[in-house]
Amino acid sequence: MSTKEESVPGIVTEALPSTLFRVKLNADDREILAYLAGRMRMHRIKVLIGDKVDVILDPYGGKGRIVKRG
Repeated sequence: MSTKEESVPGIVTEALPSTLFRVKLNADDREILAYLAGRMRMHRIKVLIGDKVDVILDPYGGKGRIVKRG
């Protein structure tokens, strides 16, 4: 990765099939669609509704990648 990616905090509001989640961002009160990062899948980290997560946003603004739970 050539640029440093900033993560944005959010809260999981809905769990969808195939490791997709609807996440409400704390920064600007919008909801985005986010998927689990590869490391979280590899280590089988569970994400539930109501969990606080860190999301790296897509540069185009459509989706995000959940990189941390906690």
